[in-house]
Amino acid sequence: MALSDPIADMLTRIRNAVRNRAKTVNVLNSKVCRGIAEVLRDEGYINGFDVIDDGRQGIIRVDLKYGPRGEQVLTLLHRESKPGRRVYRGVEELPRPLQGLGIAIVSTSRGVMSDRKAREERVGGELLCTVQ
Repeated sequence: MALSDPIADMLTRIRNAVRNRAKTVNVLNSKVCRGIAEVLRDEGYINGFDVIDDGRQGIIRVDLKYGPRGEQVLTLLHRESKPGRRVYRGVEELPRPLQGLGIAIVSTSRGVMSDRKAREERVGGELLCTVQ
C-alpha cells in the first residue's frame, strides 16, 4: 500500500512510540524523512538514527531520547504542511514555537533544516512540522 504522506506517517510513529516509552521506532526511509531525523538529532530531540537497507525502500531506525527521570523530550510533533494544503513561509514569517524553545522544520532549496538554521542562511521554504 502506497503512503500518500510519509512525513505524517513518520511523525505519528514517533509520537506513538514516545507515548509508549519505546526505545526505538522504525520509519520508512526517504530523503525528507532522513532530513527530519537529522534535524531532530542535531537539535537534541532524539539520540540518533540508523538507515537499514531491507532490499526495498529501506528503514530508518530512530533511537528516542528521554530525560534523566524518564520524562519525554518530545512532547508535541505537529504536521503543518499537508498534501492537501501546502504551507510556505518566507524567512521573516518562520514561526518560533515556544518563543524559541521549540523548533520548526523547514524544507528549503538547500535541504531540510531547522528554523534557526534557515534564519541564519536567510532562506524560507515549506514549513513541514513544529516540534516542542
